[in-house]
Amino acid sequence: MLSPSGGGYVRKTFDNEIDAVIAQQMLQDAGLKAFVFKDDGGGMEPHLQRTNGVRLVVNRADAERGHQLLGTFVLS
Repeated sequence: MLSPSGGGYVRKTFDNEIDAVIAQQMLQDAGLKAFVFKDDGGGMEPHLQRTNGVRLVVNRADAERGHQLLGTFVLS
């Protein structure tokens, strides 16, 4: 399994899960494996997403390509 501490690269940290999942889907649509990691008490404490962040993780080998793809990702 890919994890931030074991071969994964945190491509971006978001304030909420929704934005992270949208970016994850963009990367997956381009053929990259991407995972969302969050610690919000199993969904019971969503306010922790804002303080701890929601991390979008990709393989280190895909980090540059992920950066290029997410360069166009702009939230309003």
